Formats: sequence, C-alpha cells, structure tokens
Amino acid sequence: MRHRIAVVGAGPGGLTFARVLRRHGHPVTVLERDPSPAARPPGGTLDLHEGMGQLALDKAGLLAEFRALARPEGQAMRILDAAGNVLRDWRPRPDDRAHPEIDRGQLRDLLLDSVDVQWGRGVTRVVPEGPDGVQVHFTDGRRETFDLVVGADGARSRTRPALSSATPHYTGVTYVETSLDDVDTRHPDLARLIGDGSVAAYGVNRALVAQRNSGGHVKVYAQFRAPLDWHAGLDLADAEAVRSSLLALFDGWATPVLDLLRHGVAFVHRPLCVLPVSHTWSHVPGVTLLGDAAHLMPPLGAGANLAMLEGAELAESLATGPGDPDGVVRAFEEQMWARAGRWAKITAAGLERLVSPDPAEALALFDQVQPS
Repeated sequence: MRHRIAVVGAGPGGLTFARVLRRHGHPVTVLERDPSPAARPPGGTLDLHEGMGQLALDKAGLLAEFRALARPEGQAMRILDAAGNVLRDWRPRPDDRAHPEIDRGQLRDLLLDSVDVQWGRGVTRVVPEGPDGVQVHFTDGRRETFDLVVGADGARSRTRPALSSATPHYTGVTYVETSLDDVDTRHPDLARLIGDGSVAAYGVNRALVAQRNSGGHVKVYAQFRAPLDWHAGLDLADAEAVRSSLLALFDGWATPVLDLLRHGVAFVHRPLCVLPVSHTWSHVPGVTLLGDAAHLMPPLGAGANLAMLEGAELAESLATGPGDPDGVVRAFEEQMWARAGRWAKITAAGLERLVSPDPAEALALFDQVQPS
C-alpha cells in the first residue's frame, strides 16, 4: 500500500494511528495545530483498559514501555458523602492490570518518541475532491492534497464538517478543574484523603473528585448541574472569585473535602458537551474520523481508550488488509459506530447517575461496575 495519508490531531488516537502505520513501514503525515508539545498542559491522568488502550499500545509495540510508566495503584477509589464519611474504600491487588493510570503527558511522550509531527499546522477545513484526493486547508492559507485524511482532532474537529453537520451539545453538567502541586509535602492531610488513586464525594446534583497524578500532582474537579451561562457576571480569569463561587456552591460540605478547592492553584472552566449517542455519517471516500471527533461522550474512562484502539485498528487494517483503502475505511466505520454507540449510551447513563439529584445513585453505580 502506497497512499498519501494524513491524520489531523496529535492526541492519543492520532499518534497511535501514526505509530502503528509507521511500524508497518508506511509513511503518514501528522498535522497538529499546537506549535509544540509544550504549547499547553497535556491534561490529567488516563486509565487505559486491557482490551482497549492497552491493546492499542500492544499493536503499537509499546506495551512494555507503558507498563514501566503506569501506576496500577492509581486504580484505587475512595467514595465519601458530603459530610466526609467514607462509604467505600477500594484498593486494587498488586497484580491488577485491568486499567492502570498513566499521565497524559507521559503517554504523549511515549507515542511521540516514534512519530514525527508537523507542529503549527492548524487545519481550517477538509474538502473531498473525488478521485483527485482530499484537500486540506491550513490556517496559513496553504493547501495540501492527500488520498486519505483521518480526523482525530477532538471535540471541535475541523475535519468533521466534511462528513457530518453534527455539533456537540451541552449535557447540563459543568466541570471546573483545579490542581494541587507537591501534595504529599504541602498538603499531607489531603494526600492521605486522596490516597494512591482517587477520592470522590457526592451530593445533590454535584460532586467533588480528586485524582492523583504522578510526581505529587493532583487534579480536582468540581462537577455540578447548571445552565451553560452559570458564570454570568463572574470573571473566570479571577481565581479567587471562582474559588469563592465554588465554595458557596458546595456550602455545608465537610471541611477536608472543601480544602480540595481552598488550596487549588488555578481554575479551568470545562462545560461537558457531547455528540449524539448514535452519531454516524454517510461514507465519503478519502475522509474518516476517530475518537472525540467521531463520538464525543462524557469523560468517564472510554474516550481516550476508544480513540487509541480505533487508531490502531484502522492503521493495522490499512497496512495489512486488501489493497482497497476505501473498503477498509468503510468496514472500520461500521465497526466503530457500533462499539462507540454502546459506550456513548453507557457514559451518558453514567453521567446522569454520578451528578444526580440522588447521591445514592453514584454509590450504586460504583458498586455495579467496581470489582469486589
């Protein structure tokens, strides 16, 4: 197979796709709008599932390297009520590899070690042009033609409009993210509260979740149901104003839980948006999507895993399958839609239960999915 292939987006899905293609000896162009890997924070930690993200890394020849970096202990989960009472305290076995955690930055660097990325190549649109290929338009006015363009460019995909008119819609749930640094030294009480993995406290239509990353770094997420414009009149760039607003929203919760917000060093507003659960499109030769660009869903552990597995499967099929790339892509899309549709339903239902009028729903969901 010798075709001009580009993937838009250097996230986990796009990099896995490129890595597997390269491993099979096929060139691929990776287009990323960020000017460099250090242009913005890589995000928090990911749990990679054995049959999804870890399988993708196995196809990429990187499973051993992943296991050397991953934190199986990060699977631990402690559940509290708003008063700070411990309702569940689950810890994995030492040999539990079901879904160990890895920092997004570590995973990105692992994949980047084997993939060349064209940084600062922002895509504005993708235009299929029939037998002549697919034209990619860039922010600098230039254009380039490929035989296949794979959109792995996330929630605000610039590739998606070539296939679908669907746009993400607000779920009614907002996350506000903050973080703690050097938690074991600077906030030992909170370090003990969080443990090796995560701690979550659930109340009426709101939750506070803290998740340990490597190096003593902790991500904290205030989660609540609110209108999209809940922050009207609030300067989201004013950290102290946001902190005060969140503390008022969680008024009456236990002091140790609220300390997760009191000691946060910055705040980032993240309204949760999703694509329709059954999002599909009419096949267009030369263009396809994977990951959030194809099936944006609530961030409950499936998104990056699906993107990586899809990237690995598509690349493997293109490199080893029959000589008709269009037929390979058609088969890939059918398989992706079926699997992603199931996960979209699961994560939508999960979000409804985790940020619920009845906090007992979150505990019941934990008991349902967590191994004994």
